[in-house]
Amino acid sequence: MNLFLKPRRAGAGIRASLAVAVFFLAAGAARAETITMASTTSTEQSGLFSHLLPAFKKASDIDVKVVAVGTGQAIDMAKRGDADVLFVHDTAAEEKFVAEGFSDRRYPVMYNDFVLVGPQADPVGAKGGDIAAALKKIAAANAPFVSRGDKSGTDAAERRLWTQTGVAQAGQPVPNERKGTGYKECGCGMGPALNIAASSGAYVLADRGTWLSFKNRAGLAVLVEGDKRLFNQYGVMVVSPAKFPSLNSRGAQKFVDWVISPAGQQSIAAYKIGGEQLFFPNALSN
Repeated sequence: MNLFLKPRRAGAGIRASLAVAVFFLAAGAARAETITMASTTSTEQSGLFSHLLPAFKKASDIDVKVVAVGTGQAIDMAKRGDADVLFVHDTAAEEKFVAEGFSDRRYPVMYNDFVLVGPQADPVGAKGGDIAAALKKIAAANAPFVSRGDKSGTDAAERRLWTQTGVAQAGQPVPNERKGTGYKECGCGMGPALNIAASSGAYVLADRGTWLSFKNRAGLAVLVEGDKRLFNQYGVMVVSPAKFPSLNSRGAQKFVDWVISPAGQQSIAAYKIGGEQLFFPNALSN
């Protein structure tokens, strides 16, 4: 060790270290933009977001943190200001969300459909193209039926469909006892509801996207599809910056602009499982 080497000036070293630290902090900040999306379980469990969000990240350099819950819970989350953007599938609830001032605008994004899934043997003869008639047969036979019961978009659709069975007074919600003794609410997501149906030979209403990505089908099959009442529309909304100024509304709007653009719509259309398309973009036709 050379004891006669002159020590470096401390000030210059500190300034250099600070400059390096500032550079990396700035670079990190540039990479760190994130938005939080409240969405439904069907978009997550179908695998759509695993396909879609990397494409958005590449286009925008924005990360998306997804909180996948039932649509009702996602809307409640957005109403508390806990999400920057909302991506769900209950048009009536979405329009109410906008009307109450929690978003300036709802944008249609894509659609698919619901299907009635049940045991391949179909002991009650539900198979066909009329969802109301199928549900009425299930109720009359007291057949096992798994309902999400979680205030999700699928749950809201199922409740609307039950009102069309004629087993209750027109315009009135159908009491659970009118749905047969086999009717059970699991208070769970679409994947767990399908698992319960598979293990118990029950009927269940599912969105097609989750059904196509579902692996544990056991003896289940699609029994009712194609009824126009099974149409399933998705919408996206930026949560109001007027109500919640601290949100990343700019990043949220970038996501909305991208997902309804030709690039985003093409990405949605390109997502397939086993060669079958799960979601059909329709932002550009609205």
